[in-house]
Amino acid sequence: MKIKNDEAGRLDAILSKHLQEPRNQVEKLIKNIGVLVDGALVKKGSKKLEGDEVIEYEFVKAQKAKESYEVDFEVEILYEDEHLLVVNKPPFLTVHPAPSVKEVTLVDWLIKKGVSLSTISGEERHGIVHRIDKETSGALVVAKSNEAHLKLSTQLEDKSMGRYYLALVDLPLKQDEIVEKPIGRNASNRLKMAVVATGRYAKSAFSKLCLSKDEKAELLSVKLFTGRTHQIRVHLNSLSRHILGDSLYGFKSQNSKISRVMLHAYIIYFQHPITGKKMQVTAPLFEDFKEILEKHFQKDCIDEKLNENFIISHFNSFC
Repeated sequence: MKIKNDEAGRLDAILSKHLQEPRNQVEKLIKNIGVLVDGALVKKGSKKLEGDEVIEYEFVKAQKAKESYEVDFEVEILYEDEHLLVVNKPPFLTVHPAPSVKEVTLVDWLIKKGVSLSTISGEERHGIVHRIDKETSGALVVAKSNEAHLKLSTQLEDKSMGRYYLALVDLPLKQDEIVEKPIGRNASNRLKMAVVATGRYAKSAFSKLCLSKDEKAELLSVKLFTGRTHQIRVHLNSLSRHILGDSLYGFKSQNSKISRVMLHAYIIYFQHPITGKKMQVTAPLFEDFKEILEKHFQKDCIDEKLNENFIISHFNSFC
């Protein structure tokens, strides 16, 4: 696309005004993709314009999946239209490629399926608006266009997009809890995060759902108000609770019985980036999570409380 600029100012501010999108999102577009100013490639939003330039920008398509990768699995699509899709990410599937990632990713699967993806987050993160850790399962939104991506990213920032998780923990909470503690890198272990005074603000709410039959474990629902790395695990650790299967923050002995972190993004809500319609999508549990519930929890409690309306209304009552 091409526009004729007739005002002086920063490139990112001018393009933000033209696209009618938040400036910080346009900065990402310029940095990750670049635009042409009078035919020259520019990747700095701070570039000063005089008021007589031609600005060109192009939303390129995602590259093909790596030919050496054999994408031999399927991912459940929970919702799809021409602008976005919501998938139920399986456990052990990495969301996007990185230098340290050797296996096939969700992005590779999407490209192999021929899904048109946004490019605003750069070549390695086509379409990915938000992420879920490798071992965590559940609902994840994928943008098919840069317009959808920009608007969904804005919702993440202003909190009109949100998620409710399910977590199996090793010790019941005494009561529903709201935790507001800053999170930063753990000084003694760079793989971990921690509650630190100099960290970034973080807020989580934990709601008690069902006790296990032996009353030693508990199913919680969790609402995130911020999106820090390992936020649920760090805030639970600050309460001396840990997610089953979490050897990083919990107990390594659990891994002999439980193969992954028992955390699932159960419900995601947002406004459709194009139509403005309110969206709410629920991601079914995977078999490993369901097996623990069926074996160790009372069926009547699970049937009653593993309900979208119950979970949301309960959070509304104390948050």
